[in-house]
Amino acid sequence: MRGKLVARTVIIILLLLWALYALYPSLQLQMMKPEERNRLESEGKMDHLIRKAINLGLDLKGGMYLTLEVDLPNLIESLASNKDATFDTLMERTRQQMNIRSESYLMLLRQNFDEARIPLHRYWGERGDNNERIMTYLERQARDAMDVTLQKLTNRIDQFGVSEPTIQKVGGRRILIQLPGVTNPEQAKALIGKTAMLEWRMLKDPMIFTQTIERIDRTLARERGVAVTEPDPESEEPTHTAEAKPGDSEDAALSVSELFGEEPVPTPAETKPGDTTLIVDRNLFEENPFIALLRSTPGTHHRVSAPIENRQAIDRILAREDIQRLIPADSDFLWSSESFRIADKEYLGLYLVRKEAELTGRYLTDAQVQLGQDVQSSGMPEVNFRLNREGARIFSRVTGANIGKPLAIVLDGKVVTAPTIQSKIPTGSGRITGIGSFNEANTIAIVLRVGSLPTEVRIIEERTVGAALGQDSINAGKFSAIVGFGLVILFVIIYYKLSGLVASFALILNLVLLMAVLAQFRFTLTLPGIAGIVLTIGMAVDANVLVFERIREELRTGKTVRAAIEAGYGRAFLTIIDANLTTLLTALVLYQFGTGPIRGFAVTLSIGIVVSLFTALVVTRTIFDHITARRTLTRLSI
Repeated sequence: MRGKLVARTVIIILLLLWALYALYPSLQLQMMKPEERNRLESEGKMDHLIRKAINLGLDLKGGMYLTLEVDLPNLIESLASNKDATFDTLMERTRQQMNIRSESYLMLLRQNFDEARIPLHRYWGERGDNNERIMTYLERQARDAMDVTLQKLTNRIDQFGVSEPTIQKVGGRRILIQLPGVTNPEQAKALIGKTAMLEWRMLKDPMIFTQTIERIDRTLARERGVAVTEPDPESEEPTHTAEAKPGDSEDAALSVSELFGEEPVPTPAETKPGDTTLIVDRNLFEENPFIALLRSTPGTHHRVSAPIENRQAIDRILAREDIQRLIPADSDFLWSSESFRIADKEYLGLYLVRKEAELTGRYLTDAQVQLGQDVQSSGMPEVNFRLNREGARIFSRVTGANIGKPLAIVLDGKVVTAPTIQSKIPTGSGRITGIGSFNEANTIAIVLRVGSLPTEVRIIEERTVGAALGQDSINAGKFSAIVGFGLVILFVIIYYKLSGLVASFALILNLVLLMAVLAQFRFTLTLPGIAGIVLTIGMAVDANVLVFERIREELRTGKTVRAAIEAGYGRAFLTIIDANLTTLLTALVLYQFGTGPIRGFAVTLSIGIVVSLFTALVVTRTIFDHITARRTLTRLSI
């Protein structure tokens, strides 16, 4: 008996010492002065200390909460080997139904094709495949795309340097991301939302570019009732309709309704509320309505510019079916990724590029941010990339065959830069210049290293918690926990006297051990987690109340203090175990099937239950055994 008591005492002391050791970094961080914090940051020791401290969740630390939706329709469409008008109609119908019906996208797709009596092998798989086999193939592709997206987003966020992010699948199409401590939400969104489809595309010949713009301009002019002189069809030369240079045009504000005759429905994601004013060249607009929206770019015939206010109108014009027929079938109009400023106006570049990419990012092996060394880009951020052997061979062939021609580097459908090829590049390495900032360069390098996502992802929910709000949550959580803890201790001391002091010590140890486990095993403490701690305190007291009431009953039967204590713990043991195990199972279910906030509650509740069992049944019993072992008590203060 004496040996067991000593062993239990040693275990309790060792656990207490371990808990204090585990909590020391958290206490040190909490009490640290700003001067000392700055010193540790300059010495590079702050990150190590933070990693040892209790990890705070997004609601306490501040940061971003995002829900992403994988664009499954876009993926399924990209897998089709054949497309026609019927295909487009059925896919659009399925996409619309997906937003209002509860069935999965693939189930709706199957229903629509069955109703139209069209076999799936017309567009997917091979002719001999039945619908079941093709559906199995599409379901597997959807699952794989979800898994690859999750993995690549995880890799991107890891390289971004976020501490303890939460990334998990929710259902079949959504991904939940929590980024505690993020101070640059826009960069984080750019990093996560980029599909990172990198392509090298040749620009179309300047003559074709100019002719295409003039054809579009003549079509719009005719719609406005302007008498248009058609160019000589035997002449290959463009008419070279004048375009104003940025800063030299007589700009005038024009409403969208004046250009289109109606208010358009804003479709681009970049459109800002109320953005319905265009900037046109007053001298050109009447006879050249499309060219009046554009500006020539000094020093190059491969690109035109447009005031950033005109982007929506130009996109709308280029999306028209009759205008699409005027654009060469092998070409696309693409915007520049970055705007540039001349005088007090911002402009975007507009390019005509080949649809077919000469090279894609799948051949990329590395991408790093460096400072430019040449005269034009000295001190500016750029991304240096390296290709694998096959990519280097293709790159060498493309650059060798197109010396003197511009090659556009296209990222996610936007032209980052379009340098002129000066010579054949056989080394398989190059650089992407024209990047606006180091943050953007770092984001591009990360997504290129990790690789492109299999399909687009959309941010459907976004919440940002500021650091000040997080500190308010911490203060509120502390206050509620301290008040609750203090009231419980006050009650047990008043009601159970000396035994209440024993229970209070066990409660304090309970809280210390719980926080130590959180710190040691890097569990995340959230605001719901604090609620779990408060609930744990109540459950720990409940266990002590059960034991003390049993001891009181045994004392009333006339048993000695030692016998009453032994019998009280024995009778209460199964009841306490049963109640706590039931709650523990509930907490485990919450953790398994819950999302971030619910998981935070489940974690602290689970740890608290295990710790409270130890403190209520082992720690208090050990203290009572020490009290009764020294001398024989005739009465117990309970």
